[in-house]
Parts: sequence; C-alpha cells; structure tokens
Amino acid sequence: MKKLLIIVMAFFVFPFGSLIAQHNVEPMDYEETTRKVSTLLQLINNFYVDTLDMPELTEKAIVLTLKELDPHSAYISAKNVKKANEPLEGSFEGVGLTFQLFKDTILVIAPIPGGPSDKVGIFAGDKIITVNGEDAFGEDITNQWVMDHLRGKKGTEVTVGIYRRGVDALIDFSIVRDKIPINSLDAAFMLDDMTGYVKLNRFARNSQDEFHEAVAKLRAEGMKNLVFDLRGNSGGFLGTAMAICDDFLKSGELIVYTEGIHSPRQDLNATGNGIFEQGKLVVLINEGSASASEIVSGAVQDLDRGLIIGRRSFGKGLVQRPFSLPDGSVVRLTVARYYTPSGRSIQKPYDNGVDEYYKDFANRMKHGELIHPDSIHFPDSLKFATKHGRTVYGGGGIMPDIFVPWDSARYNDLYASLVRKGVFNGFVNEYLDSHRKALLREYKTFQEFNTGFEVSEREFEVFLATAEKKKVEWKAEQLDQNIDFIKLNIKALLARNLYETGSYFEVLSPMDREIKQALKVIKEGTGFTVLK
Repeated sequence: MKKLLIIVMAFFVFPFGSLIAQHNVEPMDYEETTRKVSTLLQLINNFYVDTLDMPELTEKAIVLTLKELDPHSAYISAKNVKKANEPLEGSFEGVGLTFQLFKDTILVIAPIPGGPSDKVGIFAGDKIITVNGEDAFGEDITNQWVMDHLRGKKGTEVTVGIYRRGVDALIDFSIVRDKIPINSLDAAFMLDDMTGYVKLNRFARNSQDEFHEAVAKLRAEGMKNLVFDLRGNSGGFLGTAMAICDDFLKSGELIVYTEGIHSPRQDLNATGNGIFEQGKLVVLINEGSASASEIVSGAVQDLDRGLIIGRRSFGKGLVQRPFSLPDGSVVRLTVARYYTPSGRSIQKPYDNGVDEYYKDFANRMKHGELIHPDSIHFPDSLKFATKHGRTVYGGGGIMPDIFVPWDSARYNDLYASLVRKGVFNGFVNEYLDSHRKALLREYKTFQEFNTGFEVSEREFEVFLATAEKKKVEWKAEQLDQNIDFIKLNIKALLARNLYETGSYFEVLSPMDREIKQALKVIKEGTGFTVLK
C-alpha cells in the first residue's frame, strides 16, 4: 500500500504550468506518469474490494511522496493553510489574549495590549468559565478547544463568563473579535550601559518593523553594541531575514545566494540602508537555530561583521516554494539550496531518511558535541574562508566562533521533571492567584520588581511541596547545584505573568552563559580585532 501511495502522488505534483514552463525541466512521458496514475486512481475507486475515502488516500500519497524527496518539502491541507501561515504572516483573528489551562480551567495569562479582550476589561488572572453559555472547564477542555471557540472572523462576537477573585458572581463580557498581531520579538533590553539585547523567535512578515522599533528604543537608552539572540529561532521568511541582515551590512555586500537544478543562481545583496552597520555585534545561536537564522548568522560570520557565539546550528539550507493544488491545499516544495557569501552550503546530510534526520539532536548529545566542540569533525573539502581569511566550514550548520557548551548541570533531570510535570507553572499560577494585587502594589514597574523581589525560603518550601505532590523525585545534590537557577526561573515566570513576555528573559539574563560570554568579548574587544 505504501508503494501505491507514493506512486499516486506523481499525478498531483507536475501538472502546473509554472513547472512545465521551466526551460531546463525534463519532459515527462504522459503515458508513463500522468495518464498511468490517473487510470490507477479510477481503478481503485471503481473496483477495489472495500469502500475508500479517495481524498484521504490522495493526501496520504502526497505526504508519503514528499517524505521520499527531502526532510523539508511538505504538504498543507486546504483547511490548515491559513493556520499554518499565521505565525509568519504576523496576525490572526480572535479575542486577543494569552491563556494557559490550569486545573482544567482557562486561565488568562494576559490580554494583548489594545486587543479586544483588553478593551472590554479582561485582566490577567481572570478565569474563563463559560463561552457563549457553554461550560469551558473540565477534562474535555484542550488548547484546541479554546482556539476553536475563541478565534473567529473579525467582527463576530463571543460572550465569555469570567470568574474574578473577590467577585461572587461570574462577569459576562461580550467581545468583538478583531485582527490580533503576533509578535516575533520576545525581548529587547539593555544588558549594561552600552550593550543592548534583542531576541527574535522567528522571521515573520513584521519582524523587521519590530526589530527597528527595538533598536530605536535601545539606542535611546545608550546602546552602542548589540547582542542578537537567534537561539531556538527555526526560521521564517527569507525576505525578512534578508532585510534584517541588511541592517548590519554595507551596501552591495552579498548576504546569501540560492541555486538549484531548475533554479538559476540568484544573488541577494545588502542595500546600504542598514540601521546598525557600526558597533560591535554578537549573534547567539544553538542547535535550534535554523534556516533564516543560519542565513543571518552565516552572512555576519562570512563577512566578518560580528562574532557568532553558542553551538552549531541546525543545518537547514533548503529553499521551499509554495505551489497551490486545485482544492486550495499547498505543497511547499524544495526548489533550491541557499549558500552563504563564502560559498558554503549549510544543509546537513539527509541521505539516511527523514526519521534519522530529525534524530540529529539526540545524536549530537550522544556523541558529546553539545559539551565538547572538538567532537565535531569537518573534512577539508568543506573548508571555506571569510572575507578576512578566517576558516569556516560548510555542510552541516553554522559553527560558532566561540563555543559555549550546553549546561547539563543546570538543565539536569530535576529541572527537566519540574518543567515536564508543570511544577513551575502550577506554583506560579497558585501564587499569583493570591498575591497578584499585592505584588503590583509593591512593585509598580518591572524594574522595581527585578531589583526588589526575591523568592523567599518559605515560598520555595511551598514550591518544593508542589513538586512532591506532582511526584517529582530528586537527590539533594541535584537541588543544591541548581537552587539559585530554579529560584530565578520562578521569579522570571512571575515577572512574565505580571508585566510582559520580555521580562522573563531579562530576569534570566544574569545567569545566561551565552549572554555572559557575549558581554565578556564585547568588553575585552580582543575577539573583534580579527574582524577588521
């Protein structure tokens, strides 16, 4: 059956003028491909022993065929096209709040400022008990249930019943749905008097605007140097990555080029309109940095514009182009590879199949790469030179200029269990349920909270009691070596819930190894002499 499904896909990929019109595409034999598969579909539909869902069979064929090509060609069904594009398009339509399921109840983490929920007066800490008169609590309530009921077309109305601490009866709010922005910039703050920090979680359509606003804000606070955090950033729009990279580079410098068998080489160059062409630049990457993140970090490294700090990036150097199918579904087909200015392809091998490809993180962990950089070996054939002659390697992601090992002591089994079993969020939500108003009275701004609040011993004992209830087990040494980091995480989550998302990262920054390394090399300046 699997072979049958793979064959069926051939009928659906190629009957598009945009592909056939390419001058260097080999012509297909109509009898051996299109007509053959069309006939097969008719035979299955008319004579197969059981009744089949032919559209479902077709979708399975598409998925399996693309899986045989490469790890990043993908199929998106018609009903999921809009949902798949939302994170990159930068907006969706709904009520405008962030939430979390807490004890089978929808807990409002925060209304999005200026959004529909914010305008009608819904507060952080409110609990949604009903939606349009329907119960919104219990074991059947999932994240998907919440999105299905609260998202909807702009201009439509939804009524929610809110439980608010201190109020006896439910409060009904009628919310008119609207377009809600999705921010791709997690945080922007000053690390010291001269160094700013910006964290971008993806390259979405509006990311450059967010980046420009952040840089303007930090410049007003005295920023001369920048730490640009792309850790965990899995990519996004190539055009957005180009635009942000352009902000760092001089006019005419090559950012990236793309090339494939059916896609002639295309060079993408900087324009000279950059807003941060001067000043020390550090880009942070790790094994979760992929695609567009690798374009930016690769260009910065190859052109000797800044230093790359962290661990080897993911290694996705394939370019996808969307093709619409007749029913509104979309195939994102790999059409080219992209190359950094020095000519290196950063795509890691996928010869052993898709499943093995995505085990790469586990394999890196197994081989010790996340701890010891000398466990990584590149052949001389993958050796390239930067603008000023530094050696870099292709064929498997971007290798940083300064390696910072994964902190296995800090992110130990105890910490992993606390996260996995929801102890952090459970404690924070319980604590804020009783102390939110008091904390906001005492710490009116995040800055006051960040400098004045510490997790007390009594509060930490309650946290550990919560962990015991969740059946988290630990050894004394695991707790002793990590107690400061665990307390800081609690404080960071409290800050995120009380103020804004970026507060979380600002609280954690003093114990962030990569950030500390970035500040060190910026202060010393020696690492930047090789870039001039």
